[in-house]
Amino acid sequence: MQSSYDRVVLIVLDSVGMGAAPDAAQFGDVGTNTLGHIAEWCHKNKKPFSLPNMERWGLGNLLKLEGVPPHANPVASRAILQEVSPGKDTTTGHWEIAGTPLKKEFPVYSEGFDSKLLETWCQENNLKGWLCNRAGSGTQVMEEFGAEHMRSGKPIVYTSADSVWQIAAHEDTFGLERLYDICRSARIHANKLGLGRVIARPFVGNSPSDFTRTENRRDFSEAPPEPNMLDLIKAKADFVGGVGKIEDIFAHRGLTLSNHTGRNETSQIATVEMMNETKGQRGLIFTNLIDFDQHYGHRRNPSGYADCLMAFDTFLPQIEKAAGERDLILLTADHGNDPTHTGTDHTREYVPLLAWSPSKQFAAQDWGTRKGFHHIARLSLDALGIDFSSIEPLKDTKAL
Repeated sequence: MQSSYDRVVLIVLDSVGMGAAPDAAQFGDVGTNTLGHIAEWCHKNKKPFSLPNMERWGLGNLLKLEGVPPHANPVASRAILQEVSPGKDTTTGHWEIAGTPLKKEFPVYSEGFDSKLLETWCQENNLKGWLCNRAGSGTQVMEEFGAEHMRSGKPIVYTSADSVWQIAAHEDTFGLERLYDICRSARIHANKLGLGRVIARPFVGNSPSDFTRTENRRDFSEAPPEPNMLDLIKAKADFVGGVGKIEDIFAHRGLTLSNHTGRNETSQIATVEMMNETKGQRGLIFTNLIDFDQHYGHRRNPSGYADCLMAFDTFLPQIEKAAGERDLILLTADHGNDPTHTGTDHTREYVPLLAWSPSKQFAAQDWGTRKGFHHIARLSLDALGIDFSSIEPLKDTKAL
């Protein structure tokens, strides 16, 4: 296969969905629209909202968006993608983006985990016990149980509507490395449960009024199906770079470079730095921007979410400036997290795909609505001239 590009830079705007998927009712997400409702909220509350650079790329051509009108001549190709995997979590979305949709949904434990399992885990790690063990918002359980955790040394165990075993502990009184160690131990038990992720949630502070989660979160994931596009690119190209929590999502497989940043600002800078460091090389940079989801979607904060979107839009020209003639830049999302919806969980939504290159041969196209995030894997591998026939779901995927 002939390569059209030398590098693909794939940036996932975590949770930036754009309208309820046809099967949203199965997930309790009828009527959700992360981008649309944020724009509406800003308009209603007279908060200025505009995304001039993503407008130029054609974001407003994909959906009706207050403050982001359709562009007469968008510079990027664009599509609306519908998830086919049975789920709406980060791991499911990213694995599908990489070409391997799930056939079976990850199990969830919304009532908490079996006490015998937790007792065994505590014994293995010399823990005095645990706190919480139920579904809940991370900030809420931290405020509710943080002080008791500091007194007792018992870690805070909780979950959500996702397939996750989350463990929160104080960085200073409990210790960051100890938290990582007990999460690695929990991952062994999670493998038996088929659980998607164990997440270390460190925090600092002295009381519920000032407890704050830090950037030292780590995800301990189940290993993804083999092969995916990271495996193929690693075997055939010069590098595969991950920025943000990409290395954790893919269980540290398929990467040759990694920068485990914890916020959008540092992840954006790290992406540009990796683009500069890998000039002249052939490969993939895969970035996750976590703040949309972690700080504003789950906390149901449309104003903060809007600010976060506008901050990324302001940064986008720096990514364009760092791109070479043979680079393809892709913007997409992994699920929704409508901050105007009920609860604090992800939402089952369509996601945008915007593709841009400074190449003189690049021509922007409207690709319409496509079923499957794995179109992104096919597009990326096609761009790099890498055969994808070993990835079963991609065999019948039409080229974008």
